[in-house]
This record gives sequence, C-alpha cells and structure tokens, in this order.
Amino acid sequence: MKVDKTNAARLLDKEEVEYKLIPYEVDESDLSAVHVARQLNEPVDQLFKTLVLKGDKSGYFVCIIPGDEELDLKNAAKISGNKKCDMIPMKDLLNVTGYIRGACSPIGMKKVYPSYIDESALDFNFIYISAGRRGLQIQINPEKLIQVANIKLEKLV
Repeated sequence: MKVDKTNAARLLDKEEVEYKLIPYEVDESDLSAVHVARQLNEPVDQLFKTLVLKGDKSGYFVCIIPGDEELDLKNAAKISGNKKCDMIPMKDLLNVTGYIRGACSPIGMKKVYPSYIDESALDFNFIYISAGRRGLQIQINPEKLIQVANIKLEKLV
C-alpha cells in the first residue's frame, strides 16, 4: 500500500536518514499511545509521544517520552531552564506546531523549539514517533532522530 509522505518524512529524506513509515488504524475516540502501540503490535514504551510545553522563561519547548509514561513537569521545567512549565492548551497545538492532537511529530514543526527526549529511547534499536498525521508513525533509530532533530537526551520520566 502506498503511503503519502508527510512533512516529517520529507525532512528525513532531505537529511538522508533511514526510517520507515508505518500506517495504523486510527480510533478517533482513543488517540492514546497505548492504542497506537497495540495497533503496531509493539511495546508501548517503544512508542514515543511528543508533548509541547510552555515555560515561564523559555517559552515553548518539546518533550518526547515513552507512550505509557507521564511527564515530570518539575523536572521538565528544570531541564529547560524554567522555574515552572505547563502543557500548552490543546486549542493552541495546531497554531504553535502545525500539528493536531494525535499527530504531533517532533520533526517538522512550524518553528524549531528546544527539544528533549527521554534517555530510555536509547534502550531500543528503533522507536516510533508520529509522522505528523493520524494513522501514520515513523520507525527510526533514536540516535538518528536525536542527531537530525537536534534533540537533547534527558531523564524526563
């Protein structure tokens, strides 16, 4: 089946990074990473979700964490040089990133924001991230993702 490339995929092509586009069935009532992992038949800790936050000093930044984990906001604030931070309101996501809920990729946002990925990503030969469209994931080596998207490795969860 032919899959249309997303912006994120085109950027990876441009940088000559190896990846695979993996389609899955979307359930509009369940956009969770757990659901996506089940669809892919992969462990949920290998599927990483992209969270967009706003710090009191730095403005917007991105945290990429395992799908079944919760972000430690205090730690995220500290790592990003803020005193405090919060998830951005869902209604602002498209305007800030160019992506919608359930399809926010750490690659190819409208602007380049400081980005951090949980160090557990390196436990795997490849991880899954959103390709920038619901129903499509990118399978990628985490070290290549860190390199191409200029992401810092941190303990986030």
